[in-house]
Amino acid sequence: MDILVGRVVRLEPLETHHVPDLFDALGNDDEAWRWMLAKTPKSSADMGAFVETLLQDFLGGRREPYAVIHLQTGRAIGTTSYMDIARADRAVEIGSTIYSRQYWRTAVNTESKLLLLTDAFEVQDYLRVSLKTDGENKRSQVAIKRIGGQYEGVLRSHKIRVDGSSRDTVYFSILQSEWPAVKLILQKALE
Repeated sequence: MDILVGRVVRLEPLETHHVPDLFDALGNDDEAWRWMLAKTPKSSADMGAFVETLLQDFLGGRREPYAVIHLQTGRAIGTTSYMDIARADRAVEIGSTIYSRQYWRTAVNTESKLLLLTDAFEVQDYLRVSLKTDGENKRSQVAIKRIGGQYEGVLRSHKIRVDGSSRDTVYFSILQSEWPAVKLILQKALE
């Protein structure tokens, strides 16, 4: 995993030393965790367990988790991942993305997606990047469409939420052939 650096954020491989910053940024914030398939961390130990789960997925080859570092503060303010990695099919998903609410509707998510998509298409030569979200998470669906994600459909009753309810999952994708136009959208949004 490479370190990906922009003007606002740096994406670096997630490690246990990020736990204190992540708990400060995201702990006890039910709204930030509302759409995640994990419980809201109520303690540093809970956040440590969440990070450990992501790291175990990394060791199993199922995920490449990143800490999102805000360059101005030098602190971890969230996480994002490559997941459902299918190198033979040249396909990957970007997901498990969560940021401190302080950074919602800022350049953080736009630049994070630009960094990951640039790496996926221009460095790792993926043909397809998928993004998915809870069927009720309209804010995320609008954001994915705004950056050029193409709606693909809904997997009904696809996942079980933390509260035990059934979740529909909405799928989007960006193909390598669409990447130049998507890249321009992201670059313009950051200007």
